[in-house]
Amino acid sequence: MTGAKPIVLILCTGNSCRSHLAEGILRACAGDWLDVRSAGSQPAGYVHPLAIAVMKEIGIDISAHRSKHLNEFQNLPIETVITVCGHADQVCPNFPGQVNRHHWGFEDPAQADGSDAERLAIFRRVRDEIHSRFTAYAALRRADWPR
Repeated sequence: MTGAKPIVLILCTGNSCRSHLAEGILRACAGDWLDVRSAGSQPAGYVHPLAIAVMKEIGIDISAHRSKHLNEFQNLPIETVITVCGHADQVCPNFPGQVNRHHWGFEDPAQADGSDAERLAIFRRVRDEIHSRFTAYAALRRADWPR
């Protein structure tokens, strides 16, 4: 891809939490050489406020993100698709130019019950799990990236 950054599309069902957490983290650590996007198979229409809050805690602002349907990306040359929930993995189509596909499932923090503090703790745990996986992915990709 001459001059263009490879597009990495992160998918979940609602595109309200997990995919935005992953998009923000991957963009923060690899956005200079990867074009990172996210979408959902059944978009919720909003980014969950607790997802925005826990990302702010680690210095990543996702408040301008929006919930999008995966069909918005059907005509783009997606290099890598990463699904972060089982349903999205099952319904994920192939995209033009797609080379790689990964499935890394994470608990949906939007489904968490309990007090505000308990729900926030679940969002933080899922954020940290996603952070660990996606920073490792970025490091591996960077090691293979042409200099």
